[in-house]
Amino acid sequence: MATTPSTDVDPFAAVESLRAALDGAGIVLPSLAVDAASPSLALVDLGRVRADIAMRLATAIQRGAAA
Repeated sequence: MATTPSTDVDPFAAVESLRAALDGAGIVLPSLAVDAASPSLALVDLGRVRADIAMRLATAIQRGAAA
C-alpha cells in the first residue's frame, strides 16, 4: 500500500502513540524516539531491536491486519 508522506503529524505525538500501542502488545522498543537530526521531515527513529522482538512486532502487526 503506497501512501503519501505527511509532515502534518507531530512526531512526538506519534512516538507516544506508538509506544502506548506497543506497550499494549507487550513490546518495548528501547530506542524509540523522535529523530532530532531531521525536524523538517518529522521522522521517528524506531532504533535497533533483537530478532525475537522484531518477530513479536511482526506477529502483532499481522494480527492487527487480519482483524
